[in-house]
Amino acid sequence: MRLTEVMPEEAADKQRDGGATAAGGDGASGPQGAPSVAAASVRGLSKSFKGTRVLEDVSFEVAEGEALVLLGASGSGKTTILRIIAGLERPDAGRVFIHGRDVTDLPARERGVGVIFQSYALFPRMTVEHNVGYGLSIRGRKRREIRAEVERLLELVRLKDHRKKYPSQLSGGQQQRVAIARTLAYQPQVLLFDEPFGALDAQTRVRLRREIRGLLREVNVPAVFITHDQEEALELGDRIAVLHAGHLEQVGTPVEVYNRPETEYVATFLGAANLLLGVVAGERVETGTVALEAGEEVARFRSGQPVKLVFRPEDAHLSLTGALPEGCRRLTNGVVEEKHFVGAYERLTVRLDLVARRPQEGEPPLYSVTVNTPEKRLGVPVFVTRPKPEANAAPLQVGDRVAVGLTSFRVLPNFALSSERASRVVDTEKAVNRPS
Repeated sequence: MRLTEVMPEEAADKQRDGGATAAGGDGASGPQGAPSVAAASVRGLSKSFKGTRVLEDVSFEVAEGEALVLLGASGSGKTTILRIIAGLERPDAGRVFIHGRDVTDLPARERGVGVIFQSYALFPRMTVEHNVGYGLSIRGRKRREIRAEVERLLELVRLKDHRKKYPSQLSGGQQQRVAIARTLAYQPQVLLFDEPFGALDAQTRVRLRREIRGLLREVNVPAVFITHDQEEALELGDRIAVLHAGHLEQVGTPVEVYNRPETEYVATFLGAANLLLGVVAGERVETGTVALEAGEEVARFRSGQPVKLVFRPEDAHLSLTGALPEGCRRLTNGVVEEKHFVGAYERLTVRLDLVARRPQEGEPPLYSVTVNTPEKRLGVPVFVTRPKPEANAAPLQVGDRVAVGLTSFRVLPNFALSSERASRVVDTEKAVNRPS
């Protein structure tokens, strides 16, 4: 596992005593009224490789003790951001701050950042305790100090019983914890994790990310993770920053980003989502035959504006009798086309009745989709998931006609071209706290 060392102790001590806030900082006021400084922040980062833009005006902050997850598909720019923060890459534009100190022009060794990459590179002929203490020994620390620090770190990562083992005798998860202990020995101010669980099997991955999350809370070191795994992002992060094609689409808590996506990409990348084309009509969204009361969801749109109605599969409720629970808004009727058992829940495909307007002569149908049958049928297929207790209490069969209601949904702009999508990041926390 490759490791980027942190800054010298002298500089680290200065920053612990409090660094100057960068000009233009927008931190919240501290107890004495002084602006608080983010543990790490990037402002206006842009980067190109051989004429290809990989980052475009990316800005975010990481608070003290916070775990921020950069989530995106391959090529979204997340690894480039990590390398820029670590000092392994220079941005074309923008600045990097660690505790209010501009480190953009500093070499990696002087930034106070520890980087843990996916590949393991522990010293194969050194035991666990020697791997952890190696960096301290080459810095000339006294043996007594090294022993005490190694003892503390092995206790922290729960590897005391494995101290005399070599890397080849450890599991992948144990090797990962050795690498983290080795990094913490330098007392980094920020930890950067580059897809740290990618080389592990599924069960080990789940267990280890929970252990590391608990470990980070214990040591109170801010961390930035990068991953393409949505479940991993939801479980690890205090906040998630979703990246797409070099743009930061949205920043918010896992609950905010999942339940209130601000762009179509966020809605469809972070979990499954159904999208229906519609038009704003007053306080409603009209989609085919349906006029759905949308209230505050359409307040930011003008009447007649094209939009997309977005809802998660678990936010749709199906009823054979037409009776819907309180707070569930009726969408339309539909027919169950497919039914699949997937353990804790069942997944259904329901074809919605949304076509009322007759197409003009020569105009294609409003909706014409193939639903695993030889013929085409008018309607819109959507996915619905039901937990096992609900599925057992009110079983449905293929061919059943049901009423469909929504317990939650979002209304997003329907941009005709991908180039027209919103280009600025939406920070849900700041949006909620913004004065009216």
